[in-house]
Amino acid sequence: MAEIISPITRQVTKGSQESVTSSVEINLKDVENCLIYDGNGVSIPFRTLYQDRKSVIIFVRNFLCYSCKEYVDDLGKIPREVLEDAEIRLVVIGQSAHRHIEQFCLLTGYPYEIYVDPERCIYQKLGMKREETFTGSAQPSSHVKSGVFMGQMKSVWRAMTSPAFDFQGDLHQQGGAIIAGPGSHVHFSHFDMNRLDHMPINWLLQLAGIQQTIDFSDKPKIIHV
Repeated sequence: MAEIISPITRQVTKGSQESVTSSVEINLKDVENCLIYDGNGVSIPFRTLYQDRKSVIIFVRNFLCYSCKEYVDDLGKIPREVLEDAEIRLVVIGQSAHRHIEQFCLLTGYPYEIYVDPERCIYQKLGMKREETFTGSAQPSSHVKSGVFMGQMKSVWRAMTSPAFDFQGDLHQQGGAIIAGPGSHVHFSHFDMNRLDHMPINWLLQLAGIQQTIDFSDKPKIIHV
């Protein structure tokens, strides 16, 4: 059996789960009609994502954010059969113009659904934070491999070399994660406090009902526990 790396093991244990920020109370009725856009600029109501099945929905800060890029790198490593066997829909939502979606997917290798909320309608109505807050007890994200200086340099370089030079979203906007559906029932929600406050992916999968643990240390492996 493959070895589970210690950061992920620590984050998915029961004791560690209890120490992470508790679930935020939200009402999806407030945002169900907000429009999101795919890579071709085609819009759908937000409720489409969760009305028929349980969905894990990740909101990222912006597509230039190095920590969001590396987090989505790992989301893309989740084996498709793991999601399909559990009938779970995995979705990433950004807040840039739709023209940046294709390049972001090529950069991260993310193969699942991705949309944008360019007006930040959902971000704002759900009350996601717009400034970063850091606490002394915060645990660094095991999904972010770059240090702050090198990560920011990578972000600047990607902005400068992008075909359309812009910041690909509000730089102050923070993201979050929601597990919802079928229907408007919210199983779990978390709003990030800062760029490193992502929910551990294995924990999100377990909360969504997936029992396997994915090893993100190198190439994806399913670890049966």
